Amino acid sequence: MVSKDEFLISSANFIPGYEIIEHKGFVYGLTVRARGLGGDITAGLKGMLGGEIKQYVTMMEDSRDESIERCISHAKELGANAIISIRMDSDSISQNMQEVLAYGTAVIVKKIE
Repeated sequence: MVSKDEFLISSANFIPGYEIIEHKGFVYGLTVRARGLGGDITAGLKGMLGGEIKQYVTMMEDSRDESIERCISHAKELGANAIISIRMDSDSISQNMQEVLAYGTAVIVKKIE
């Protein structure tokens, strides 16, 4: 379970210590990023020599964070205070573009006393 500014997120179908009061529905956050020419050149060299391509790692981490933030915003628009069953998906759109999707179920939860 992750708490981003007191907004609860769980990959499970529940949040330990909380009761689900209401299901608000499916929510998602999507971002698409393109690699720059400089990154492609560096990646090509790393591909020949081996090793981690840090520019791509940073790009994917930023994409992941942005898609989660957008998912939270979507859930808040529905009046939720948590997301359960959150999942991430990623796919190539073209040779140099990558989409990252966060999705889950927006819920209202209450702490169990």
